[in-house]
Amino acid sequence: MNRDQMSKIAHANHPIKSPIDDDSVRELLERGIPRPDARVLDLGCGGGEWLLRALSTSPRLRAEGVDISEDALAQAREAASGLGVQERLVLHHEAAADFVSAHSFDLVLSVGAAHAFGGLLPTLAAARKHLAPGGRVLVGDGFWEKEPSPEAVEMLGDLADLATTLDRVTADGWAPVHGHVSTRRELDDYEWACWGSMAAWALDHPDSSQVLSTAATRRSEWLRSYRDSFGFVCLVLRQTSN
Repeated sequence: MNRDQMSKIAHANHPIKSPIDDDSVRELLERGIPRPDARVLDLGCGGGEWLLRALSTSPRLRAEGVDISEDALAQAREAASGLGVQERLVLHHEAAADFVSAHSFDLVLSVGAAHAFGGLLPTLAAARKHLAPGGRVLVGDGFWEKEPSPEAVEMLGDLADLATTLDRVTADGWAPVHGHVSTRRELDDYEWACWGSMAAWALDHPDSSQVLSTAATRRSEWLRSYRDSFGFVCLVLRQTSN
């Protein structure tokens, strides 16, 4: 089973692929979308979950998504058709870091996809290239709430604490105009949903011991290695310098 298939199963009961609940997603989009007829870009859109929510609530909004997963983009197209928003959604099958557009965007999204760019600041550099004057960026990434274990660093990367993360963002020419730090409930709900969905699927497919084993391994890593130290923050940003 490939990574896309695993991800689809894991997120069956938590369609936003980040530890954020629906109320938080809605508020972040409200703070990020500057006007009803905005043009929105998601770099690393996956199944288009953020874009579909934005399109469903703003009938004049236009959106584009970029992702390397053809399966995820097919899922986005199917969902857009079901919601009747497919005419306002354009999807691009390519690496988000390589994407070039002929026009700029009022909101550039990239939540939980910093690995595709090599970190948070490179993600913001990529977003800046696509941003219209006065536009906003909605970015989400991890940080350390407490000193991490070596195992946590090995799994999740060389993150900083929240204050240092914000210092780096502001020094890079951005001003946070809104933010959301995922609550313990959001963080735990996400992990339970992912590994529980995989375990349930495996139990309904007795020849899928690999999936059940993976779910158990990931759950153990969460509980033993990073649950007490990992945090997640989403920021709505505007430029203070070009």
